[in-house]
Amino acid sequence: MKIATILDHIDSGHMALPEFQRGYVWNREQVRGLFESLYRRHPVGGLLVWVTESDSAQYRGDGSLSPGVVQLILDGQQRVTSLYGVVRGKPPKFFDGNKQAFTGLYFNLETETFNFYQPMKMQQDPLWIDVSKLMKEGSQAIAEFAKTISERPEYATKLGNYLERLSRLLSITDTDLHVEQVTGADKTLDVVVDIFNRVNSGGTKLSKGDLALAKICADWPEARMVMKSMIEEWSKNEYYFNLDWLLRSINTILTGEAKFSFLHGKSAVEVQEALKRAYKAINICLNLISSYLGLDHDRVLFGRYAIPVMVRYIDQKNGQLNAVERDKLLFWYLQAGMWGRFSGSTETYIDQDLAILEREGNVLDKLIEQIRLWHGTLKVEPGHFSGWSLGARFYPVLYMLTRIGVAKDWGLGIPLKKGLLGKMNKLEIHHIFPKAQLYKARYSKPEVNALANFCFLTKDTNLSIGDRLPEEYFPEIEAKHPGALASQWIPMDKELWKIENYPDFLAARRELLAEATNEVLKALLHGDTSWLEDLERTKKAGITPINIGIADESEEALLSELNTWVVENSLSAGELSYEYSNEETGEPEAIFDLAWPSGLQQGLTQPVTVLLGESPDVIALANKAGFRCFTDVDSFKNYVKQDVLKETH
Repeated sequence: MKIATILDHIDSGHMALPEFQRGYVWNREQVRGLFESLYRRHPVGGLLVWVTESDSAQYRGDGSLSPGVVQLILDGQQRVTSLYGVVRGKPPKFFDGNKQAFTGLYFNLETETFNFYQPMKMQQDPLWIDVSKLMKEGSQAIAEFAKTISERPEYATKLGNYLERLSRLLSITDTDLHVEQVTGADKTLDVVVDIFNRVNSGGTKLSKGDLALAKICADWPEARMVMKSMIEEWSKNEYYFNLDWLLRSINTILTGEAKFSFLHGKSAVEVQEALKRAYKAINICLNLISSYLGLDHDRVLFGRYAIPVMVRYIDQKNGQLNAVERDKLLFWYLQAGMWGRFSGSTETYIDQDLAILEREGNVLDKLIEQIRLWHGTLKVEPGHFSGWSLGARFYPVLYMLTRIGVAKDWGLGIPLKKGLLGKMNKLEIHHIFPKAQLYKARYSKPEVNALANFCFLTKDTNLSIGDRLPEEYFPEIEAKHPGALASQWIPMDKELWKIENYPDFLAARRELLAEATNEVLKALLHGDTSWLEDLERTKKAGITPINIGIADESEEALLSELNTWVVENSLSAGELSYEYSNEETGEPEAIFDLAWPSGLQQGLTQPVTVLLGESPDVIALANKAGFRCFTDVDSFKNYVKQDVLKETH
């Protein structure tokens, strides 16, 4: 079938994309490579389509299908979408992705190469041709070009060659692509999805969540769009979730189970109702976590897979919790986050906790008892604050203490509680002992970026302190705002403010932070403090064995900038402070600075991680886990360009 016919079929509704297909994931280099191959008449592969009845077909987008039968694309979506985007100059109606991947493709008539628009290079050069403009206007665009070139003596002698190349480029749409069809009454959705996964065995296979969502969309085509709108709403409030996570909460409400397979067979009406209830319960949950624990954005929202369990409980209570129920639920959430309850076998632990919610009696006490049996004592100890970096598991706890306690800004003397700062609500991390001074004194990176050396201040205050040592600026703060230092859990022994006593300062502050955390936990228990008594542990409590991660805000900014660069190249965003757990034991073993556990192109490339300034042990662990490791930004970018984007230099 000619490419032009395929594109016409998409416009007419004779060809579409099945609902279970993922979105568009190609990048500019893949688009460029496709058109170079087509221009040179190299093979680019065929299509696999599912021929099914239009009136029962579940398809992506808001377009309409033609009567009779429709061909749903099983294999070849990326190529067809790229072709449509460039030839039509706009994405197809089923599009879901970054249209910049195919916007602005140009062709050079002299070198016969493709590239994306670069103003400085192409603006004044008539030999760079807008491919989309040519495809849409055809002979009119060629006539305009011929007129322009004929008026330029330096090019006019080659006009014949240029016109021949334009014609060759324009005739790309006459290229025949082999189309193989899957037909027959026995080709149910389950069978076709299995075929899809077999065809894509080396590529983007569907996850269990994708399969569950595909079955839901078969009965309720708008499901994906409705769920995405909810996720977008939460993202505006700086909480970032994905469809799998939301689907997990729908599942827990509808079935009381974690595994997506339990959603199979549920009707569209049941799923719609469960989504409404999940949306309501999730909002209640996030409001509780934000208002009562101060964890008001994604960076500090640990234990996010505890939320589907909380959602089930909140839904069972019809959203009506008394003060004791509310606070005990938050106590359990904090415990799940602090000890990494769901960092290993997520479904297993969710199912264990969901099973408790079906029991008689005080299920919250039973949930708390479950986590104590799993972890050991629930009391926080100073050693738990001995982690370092923004990736430390107790980093959100430090943020929580700042937001819900009596912590005051050292420059303004105002409380740092949520909602009291107006435009200054965004807090910055402050190194109490400045990094430059500590490195000068030959302290190691983990010591410099110890969690106990962090506090939160307003931006102006952070800048005003600069690189001064505590023994210099602490007395000024105490004189101007008495009690402000103690409000941030600073030990008041002035000898500890000296840089030579820095290790003792950290130890003393850890004591204060642990004490403050336990006071918060006690308050949530409404006097039932038996949960915090020292008991013989069933499991060794402690921090991540190799407790590493993003060192400080400057390193986080560098990694965030790198992540943005990756996304701008139409690749998947990486995960900052990715917690790696042992697959066999479920135990967390390390935090990788920036990681793509499913590859830069999900399912198509190997797991990758960027580790800045980490120890050989961490790098060895990541390598053993199958990650390709990069220890600097430049080498990572070169890998992306040469191996993933296939750039030529």
